[in-house]
Amino acid sequence: MSDRLRAAVGWSGGKDSALALEAVLQEGRLAVGALVTTVTDAYDRISMHGVRRSLLRDQCRSLGLPLVEVAIPPGCPNYVYEARMADALADLKRDGVERLVFGDLFLEDVRAYRERLAARLGLACEFPLWGRDTRELARRFVDAGFRAVVVCVDPAQLDPSFCGREYDAAFLADLPAACDPCGERGEFHTFVYDGPIFSQPVALARGEVVERGGFWFADLVPAAHQADAAG
Repeated sequence: MSDRLRAAVGWSGGKDSALALEAVLQEGRLAVGALVTTVTDAYDRISMHGVRRSLLRDQCRSLGLPLVEVAIPPGCPNYVYEARMADALADLKRDGVERLVFGDLFLEDVRAYRERLAARLGLACEFPLWGRDTRELARRFVDAGFRAVVVCVDPAQLDPSFCGREYDAAFLADLPAACDPCGERGEFHTFVYDGPIFSQPVALARGEVVERGGFWFADLVPAAHQADAAG
């Protein structure tokens, strides 16, 4: 029987959570038993990132890991979010999970909030990317063969023209100096569709780029849907 601690990874579908998962898998100290994602039920999409739930599920199938979806309503109050997240984490704890892994990089308040929420349930948090240079991490992501699309942009911090672009060396070169290359301050969010921890690429196509609620979103469409529409 393995003596590794069981863990669940806080999963946004984006590059930082992918790098955190890769770091945990490479280290081998923790046994990852699930990926935990918040989804907005009325929209059927990953909360904040706006990616379709069907693509999230395809992503997790390619990663070969179970997905725990925490459904919340649009404009979710924090007390509702915390209650639903606590229910999901309590279920995971009953299944033997002892650690929660997050891809946070340097925002102290976010880390402290996660640690407080986990501590209420008797769980510990780990942050394998914490304190790493974000320029180095961005280059590491691209050089390792990960592939991602920028799916959400905050226009107060980054021009909407960046939305829908591939997260690659050209994207990083074009970023304004004021923007964190990993988007840690919420400048942008990504969806990872391929990389060294994937068994196969997630089949997708780029749809419309639209403004909703003060943010810009690139709608990613499962490739099969595009083929059906064309046929």
